[in-house]
Amino acid sequence: MTLHMPKLASIALAALVALCAAAHAADTTPLERWRSYAGVSWEPSKDGADPAPFAGSVSAPIAGLHFDARGAAYVSTPRLVSADAPATLSVLDIRAQTGPARLTAFPSVQGNAVTAAPEQSLRNVLGFHVDRKNGWLWALDMGFVAGETEAPAGAQKVLVLDLKSGRTVKRIALDGVADRKGSFLNDIVVDERRRVAYISDSGMRSAPANMVGLIVVDFASGEARRVLDKHPGLQIEPGVKVVSHGSEVWPGNPLLLGINGIALSPDGRTLYWTVTTGTRARAVPTAILRRANASDEQISAAIHDLGALGGNTDGIVTDAKGALYIADVTHNGIVKYEPRTKTMSLIASDDGVQWPDTPAILPGGDLIFTSSSLNNHFAGSVKSGDERYDLWRLPLNDRKAKLR
Repeated sequence: MTLHMPKLASIALAALVALCAAAHAADTTPLERWRSYAGVSWEPSKDGADPAPFAGSVSAPIAGLHFDARGAAYVSTPRLVSADAPATLSVLDIRAQTGPARLTAFPSVQGNAVTAAPEQSLRNVLGFHVDRKNGWLWALDMGFVAGETEAPAGAQKVLVLDLKSGRTVKRIALDGVADRKGSFLNDIVVDERRRVAYISDSGMRSAPANMVGLIVVDFASGEARRVLDKHPGLQIEPGVKVVSHGSEVWPGNPLLLGINGIALSPDGRTLYWTVTTGTRARAVPTAILRRANASDEQISAAIHDLGALGGNTDGIVTDAKGALYIADVTHNGIVKYEPRTKTMSLIASDDGVQWPDTPAILPGGDLIFTSSSLNNHFAGSVKSGDERYDLWRLPLNDRKAKLR
């Protein structure tokens, strides 16, 4: 899929977005730019000084973010623009708040090598899940890297890694449930008690007839099943434009991204998802997804439409109380869905946010999300040296987060 530099959208479109944002502004909670990085670096720091930034930082934007039980941060730098980054999955040193983001490849540089055996090494990670209950990290490998039209055999996979040692606990192959040319394995969420993972396949590489689908992975058996293949509830919505900061994203070559963010309720009984090139949130009971003999028709009948989001979205997450938080790329903030009242509202917004992506919950309870202007990086319109990778903080309770 060829990406073009975005152009200015129509004045009418920008005015409409600005009007909607202004209408919500009085009701939103202030956001804090928690960390702000000028590029990334895998070099060690000497005497506390900032390490030298990676020369290809502009092609390695921080996308995914998750914290373990101790508050250690893990991030993904997907190899969608370039395959040159030393790692696609790393530990982020959050003690440094400025300079380049200080990264350490996880589980190792060799474990992230593009030239290593594709079924063993991490090649291109966007979505991953830090499993606090079992002490694991579930890495979703898209398989292909920039410049490849097809993922090598065995490259599409889930690697379950031990957080302490980095060793591979289990490898689960996905070639049988994902297309090596057309799939876009976007995000993963894990029911840590049942050890069942759910994967969103956005199908962007097969746009406009996206090969969307949901993949259910069982750790115990090592088996994966594909459900809701090309289902309308996971598909891009016809006529919908993706808008960021008042402008259409990639006009003339529009962003066509199906099911993207997925999240689980705290009890693991409900799976939520959103479609980026879409307008609504949906949910389905996980019990029917775990039934091996459930048909797509039966699963489809169990889907609940949660309502309109008010904009385009990316990553999503639930808190310990079950509230759903959705990254709103149109209004540069966070939308909250409250299952108890079935209400949807924009609760935080800031013009400084550039494409909010993965929201994650700190051990202290507050929400942190990435903002790396991903749409512009993937379009090749950010100049080297101008990259800025931010982490924003949204307080979810009265007390301060444990990590400052």
